[in-house]
Amino acid sequence: MDRISKLTAPIVAAGALAALALPALALANPPGAAPSGRLATLPIGTYECTLPGKADGPAWHRIPDHDFAILNSSSYEARGQRGVYLMRGTEVTFTRGPLKGTRMERSGKRMLRERMDDGSLGRMRCVRTGPAA
Repeated sequence: MDRISKLTAPIVAAGALAALALPALALANPPGAAPSGRLATLPIGTYECTLPGKADGPAWHRIPDHDFAILNSSSYEARGQRGVYLMRGTEVTFTRGPLKGTRMERSGKRMLRERMDDGSLGRMRCVRTGPAA
């Protein structure tokens, strides 16, 4: 083996291992699987939910049935009932209570976007408007 081959052999081997590992990584978290990431909580406060409006009318339309307030730890209140949510990374899943099954994606410190069943982002967004009432 010449000198250049001795130097490049480890690099070529590492590339081959990476090529074998990539398909396994893609299968590690397929669409629809539970999100991964650090557990976290949302900032305490009231969140108002809206849908975008049209150019010839209001900029947004409130959806009061989806409004909620983050209380403490991982609890929330919506429509006068309490529930629990789980936040992993930027993915928020309401696991108990009136919003059970709703999934949202945190984008920024004050806004959440609706996550559809197919994994795409929906049109609804919920914005933190102030401290919990």
